[in-house]
Amino acid sequence: MNKVFIVIPAYNEKKAITSIIAKLLNLNYSNIVVVDDGSVQPVSHHIAAYPVHIITHNINLGQGAALRTGTEYALQQAADIIVHFDADGQHQAEEIRDLLHVLSEGYGAALGSRYLHERQDVPLSKKYFIHKPAIYFNWLFTGLKLTDAHNGFRALTRDAAQKILIEQNRMAHGTEIIAEIKKHNIKYKEVPVKITYTEYGQNFRGGIKVITDLIKQKILS
Repeated sequence: MNKVFIVIPAYNEKKAITSIIAKLLNLNYSNIVVVDDGSVQPVSHHIAAYPVHIITHNINLGQGAALRTGTEYALQQAADIIVHFDADGQHQAEEIRDLLHVLSEGYGAALGSRYLHERQDVPLSKKYFIHKPAIYFNWLFTGLKLTDAHNGFRALTRDAAQKILIEQNRMAHGTEIIAEIKKHNIKYKEVPVKITYTEYGQNFRGGIKVITDLIKQKILS
């Protein structure tokens, strides 16, 4: 059986993370890595009772950096599959099996897409002012035209995770991962997932910051 690690980047998360971990454990995902990205109140205060791996950044570095730390740790622990999963309650733990099924078909990456889900009700402001422009810029920067952008729900085989280099510490890592998939010819497939929207989603200003970070990377690389 494949050794599956769930990597959860967390920053000042306390409302949803305990219920997320409890649900993952109930679904028999026993290898859970929580990366506390410099939270004001340590995440360990809320999840100390759970059998999870906790890694702490002394300062806030960003979600990309937290995913890099968690992924590297999972690889060191001999993970066969690594799942990236948000700490704010937006992702559905039950849908991890759908991503794993895609990997079992021979794909190196399974990418969650909210726009392939027939029941998804995306707020119009997010759909047209954040997601649609992001999909276009993803295509521009990576050469891959996907149906969704900056959806942090994904699963990677060990081979794919070893090839993907995350250098963007903050939210631009989402586009960077897609670029790495293109660069290394990793076989991928989008998978319909349902997102439960919370108050923490990325806003328009955050989207502009992503584009700025990507342009800087292009200039300096």
